[in-house]
Amino acid sequence: MRSLLDYREIYEASLAKWGESAQYDQAVEECAELIATLKHFKRGRVDETTVAEELADVLLMAGQLMYMLGEEQVMAAVERKLQRLQTHLSEP
Repeated sequence: MRSLLDYREIYEASLAKWGESAQYDQAVEECAELIATLKHFKRGRVDETTVAEELADVLLMAGQLMYMLGEEQVMAAVERKLQRLQTHLSEP
C-alpha cells in the first residue's frame, strides 16, 4: 500500500491549480461529507461502500494537508496522540 505522501505530484498540481486556501476549504467540505455519511450509515441509509468513498476523499485531503503542513510536524503530532491513546487504554 502506498503512503499518502506518495502522491506529492498530484498534491503539487492541485495546489498550483486551485491554491492553498481552496484546498483547505475542500478538506473541510470532505470532512463534512464524511460526517454526514457516517450519520446516515448508523441509521442504515447508506452502505459501507459509500462510507469508504467518503473516507477515501478525506484521506486524500489529509495527505494533501500533510504535504502542505510538513510530514515531520504531522507525524510528530500523530506520535503524541498515539502515546496518549496508549496511556488511556492502559487505565482501568
